[in-house]
Amino acid sequence: MTHSILIAALALMLATLAACGVDGAPTRPEPSAPGLQVSGEARIGVISDL
Repeated sequence: MTHSILIAALALMLATLAACGVDGAPTRPEPSAPGLQVSGEARIGVISDL
């Protein structure tokens, strides 16, 4: 069982490395207008086990 988990982990790492740079070289984002810009996401929740 441990051997199969090791193989799965190595395959996942290889797939992750193979996907690096698929869309080309990185590009710098365009400068935004001066001023205050706020964006984001917030989540609130409660998790419990019964």
